[in-house]
Amino acid sequence: MDLQHWLGRATHAIQDWADTFSPYQPHPSLRVDDDRFAAAFEEFTGRLNDNYPFFHPHFAGQMLKPPHPAAVVGYLTAMLINPNNHALDGGPATAAMEREAVAQLAAMFGYDTHLGHLTTSGTIANLEALFVARELHPGRGVAHSADAHYTHGRMCHVLDMTSHPIRTDSQGRMDLDALEDLLCTGDVGTVVLTTGTTGLGAVDPVHEVLPLAERYGVRIHVDAAYGGFFTLLAGGDGPESLPPEPWRAMAQADSIVVDPHKHGLQPYGCGAVLFRDPEVGRFYLHDSPYTYFTSTELHLGEISLECSRAGAAAAALWLTFQLLPPTRDGLGQVLAAGRRAALKWAEMIEASDFLELYQQPQLDIVTYFPAVAPATLTGIDAASARILADGMANPDPIFLSTLKADREAFTARHSKITADADGARILRSVLMKPESEHHVEHLHHRIEQLAQTG
Repeated sequence: MDLQHWLGRATHAIQDWADTFSPYQPHPSLRVDDDRFAAAFEEFTGRLNDNYPFFHPHFAGQMLKPPHPAAVVGYLTAMLINPNNHALDGGPATAAMEREAVAQLAAMFGYDTHLGHLTTSGTIANLEALFVARELHPGRGVAHSADAHYTHGRMCHVLDMTSHPIRTDSQGRMDLDALEDLLCTGDVGTVVLTTGTTGLGAVDPVHEVLPLAERYGVRIHVDAAYGGFFTLLAGGDGPESLPPEPWRAMAQADSIVVDPHKHGLQPYGCGAVLFRDPEVGRFYLHDSPYTYFTSTELHLGEISLECSRAGAAAAALWLTFQLLPPTRDGLGQVLAAGRRAALKWAEMIEASDFLELYQQPQLDIVTYFPAVAPATLTGIDAASARILADGMANPDPIFLSTLKADREAFTARHSKITADADGARILRSVLMKPESEHHVEHLHHRIEQLAQTG
């Protein structure tokens, strides 16, 4: 896509639409001449240089990448109108697009019926899911993996619910024995399962927890903010395919959160929350004396805790899905490239004399650490921090991140390491750009060089 061409087409399309209405003169208070704007724009673009190259495959540190050009064009085009998807009278076209795009997300997870909408983030989406959980099970708490996103503990505090972190196993997944011990107490009304933790990319065994949920009468909420789109790779034939069981089981979860602004190629912020039972909409019921008057259809603001929401976000997602739908042959091919890159890198690390794999990647996050002598947590921590800093400072920079692994988690995976500290930083790389597939060899060799120079 020629982005400059389509951005130009976007401005012309909206101007053509605007010209169908009667002309008017813009107010002089809004007028800015080109010379003044040029000076401000020069400073503005200069300040934007203070960024990491999120677009580049050598940036493999965090869950950051530019949106797809189709999403950029869709967002900007709709933004020129600036619809508000709170009510149909604020954005009739983009509200319809939101419903259609959300229906595609629901179908991707196997929901036959659903109620859902976009949110400004996965945090707000999880807040809404836990809000509904509280209304259905008042006075009962929430269980989640100790490696789940910290948003669950925070949102439980906001909602005045008790949060119960559950220990994880040697692969970073929720320990089911510990979960059942807690469920036996009757203190829990909802279990949050994570299909793709943001630290390790670990996938909780949804299919194994569902029978427990039925036995103890609790709800299942799946936080798939990061990993949800990987369901497109479940049960496939290629090397990038994933075991189908946890992903297929998500169709039986009571609610699901997914972030299109992660693997869905969207700009921030674009999260989504889905409920399997549309009847939970009753917990959102409210009225407004000055909205909801142009249609008897359900307004999106009537099923959302948020009020104003950018219609442009729905437009961007809708347009992207027209070109790269959330199917195995569409968006799935983008995720497959990152997944293959992670598996390929893991193989190279296992064969390396200078790096060690922390654990096998379950999605597209690779965790590893420098081999040091003596093999101690303090030595690994110092070497990881040095490689992170040296990689960014190099004339040919690479951008990684570190993850703090506690003593118990580390020794469960690597028993020969001397545990002389409470934990250690390890190196972590997120390969969510499909171009990573063609650059993992370079990243690997550069990190090996940095490990040797310590």
